[in-house]
Amino acid sequence: MLENGYHWRNREIREHVAVIDGTVKPDFILANGTYLNTYTKQWLKGNIWILNDRIVYVGDKFPENQSVKIIDCEDSYLVPGYMEPHAHPFQLYNPVSLAKYAADFGTTTLINDNLVWNFLLDKKKAVTLLRAFNKLPVSMFWWARFDSQTALQNEEEFFNTEEVLSWLEHSSVVQGGELTAWPSLLQGDDRLLYWMQEAKRMGKPVEGHLPGASEKTLTKMKLLGVSADHESITGEEVIRRLRLGYQVGLRYSSIRPDLPKLLEEIMDAGIDTFDNMMMTTDGATPAFYEKGLMNICIEIAIEQGVPLPDAYRMASHNVAQHYGMTEHLGTIAPGRLANINILDAKENPHPVSVLAKGKWIKIDQEAQQRIVNFEWEKYNLAPLEVDWELSMSDLQFSVPIGLEMMNNVIIKPYPIETDVTLDVIPNTNNDAFLLLIDRNGKWRINTAIKGFTNNLGAMVSSYSTTGDFVCIGKSKPDMLLAWQRVKELGGGIVLAHQGEIIFELPLRLGGSMFDGDMSDLIGKEKELKNLLKEFGYPFADPIYTILFLSATHLPYIRVTQQGILDVKKREVLFPAIMR
Repeated sequence: MLENGYHWRNREIREHVAVIDGTVKPDFILANGTYLNTYTKQWLKGNIWILNDRIVYVGDKFPENQSVKIIDCEDSYLVPGYMEPHAHPFQLYNPVSLAKYAADFGTTTLINDNLVWNFLLDKKKAVTLLRAFNKLPVSMFWWARFDSQTALQNEEEFFNTEEVLSWLEHSSVVQGGELTAWPSLLQGDDRLLYWMQEAKRMGKPVEGHLPGASEKTLTKMKLLGVSADHESITGEEVIRRLRLGYQVGLRYSSIRPDLPKLLEEIMDAGIDTFDNMMMTTDGATPAFYEKGLMNICIEIAIEQGVPLPDAYRMASHNVAQHYGMTEHLGTIAPGRLANINILDAKENPHPVSVLAKGKWIKIDQEAQQRIVNFEWEKYNLAPLEVDWELSMSDLQFSVPIGLEMMNNVIIKPYPIETDVTLDVIPNTNNDAFLLLIDRNGKWRINTAIKGFTNNLGAMVSSYSTTGDFVCIGKSKPDMLLAWQRVKELGGGIVLAHQGEIIFELPLRLGGSMFDGDMSDLIGKEKELKNLLKEFGYPFADPIYTILFLSATHLPYIRVTQQGILDVKKREVLFPAIMR
């Protein structure tokens, strides 16, 4: 078994070699299948021997003079388990529920964002948690964040050299970034540059976050050490990054489902090599994953005319190569983890059977219960215990500048003209109260938001960028009612209207994550979206709206722990109020 997710012990390696010598039997053989050799981009006929979690032989032979379990794969096609190179495993779901669900559709490796662990857990407990994840059939790896992508009151507490380097040094951490603080880097932040160079010294790439970047900016970022970027929204931007030597992630997410357009545009431009491209769902919200993750991306690539070997490589071999993992993942070859998807046709990337670390996740379309309930409480991930009260005195609004939604996540400032001293804002306009309040009750920011709802009493959410409480609504009494229910649930998202609770989604893992199956969560998220739409939410993804209210990597104005922030000027317009 891989130790720390990455290395076999010498004794195990000797045992693997003994299989070839015929003194140890493999556990089973996938026989007579047609597999994709991602090195030569050929479909080859062969037998795949597996011992424990490792592929020990691929070729036309069978063991001599041994009775071994044979699984006949005649008329089946075998490809490497799919890899998601850029996952945010905290979008209401938790890392285990996402991994379990993804594996059922063939995505057996996820490279995950560590941002939420910085806020929810101390480093020692987080390391223990990563070790527990390595025991699961899925393969989980992580990034080391360099910044909070918001304006914290105590950024140094979470992102300092000791903390950042200790994350980078962990064997399960394979990347630095994503680099949402890149403007600071360009302005001379040498500590950030040092962290990036340490990541590169360890052989770990640095992921950028460079939406709309010019050739000049991309060149500077390459010189500073950025390895890859996933923010292209046109084929021209993809090509620009490829020509400058970036590894490029093509995005298909709930707020940026760009993959079909990107592939069409780069192929129309004559690009016919895909070795430096990957695909990512970039932390989509739950319902977007109803039919899977990377299997959907591969399907789109095939539909757009990407050659079959390249389409599969973009979600396996290319990812492994970028992260220096091809000796363990992303290919069907001796020595690799036994992560294999079995297909009924080359052109159909939706697997009928899924093997992960030598264990069956799915057999003939029937899911196997390989990931049991995870004991989160061992790692201090429990329901929120809130020992303070929200009161009407906290709902005093006088700031003259509010946040006006342009789309799901882009927000501009606007002058508040409606009377926010009232207990209920009339439904004749799109203004609503907006309160961001510290999860420990120490500070608050009171303003207004336009475009989220025209008549909802209240929505209160403990799900946010930093785990602080977001309260939006037309009615102060309904805000207090929804707040009280969130507190009783130990965290969650609650809607209240005209004195009644009309929706609740418990998020009992630190107030940020759902402790349950993805299928149940998908149903709840759909219900939430439908309700918010009925109450005037005009866009597609309210979950991202809530999450990114504090996200300073987006224009133009944000509500953060420090106060209402002008993102471009990095200037606090109205500071947080201490309670």
